[in-house]
Amino acid sequence: MIKQILIGFIIGVIANLAGLYLYVYFFTDYEIEVALRLSYQDGFIGKLIALGAVLNFLPFFVFIKKKQDYRARGVLIATILSAILILISKIIDYV
Repeated sequence: MIKQILIGFIIGVIANLAGLYLYVYFFTDYEIEVALRLSYQDGFIGKLIALGAVLNFLPFFVFIKKKQDYRARGVLIATILSAILILISKIIDYV
């Protein structure tokens, strides 16, 4: 059970990072390092993380369809972690 949740969590984090990378690759003219630095400086990092988290829908629904509920929970935990990181970035922007 814990192993399946951990696998889902790792897949969720990888999907989030892949979504973030794909967004930067297709919609900006910057390299990933430059895009992350500029988005942090401009207060856009939370939105960038949220756009990356959209890709978590794919593994989540695949796991649900295959009846791998514990892996789907891991992806959901990774998505919640993304939301917490977005919240923290917003708090840092306002301070």
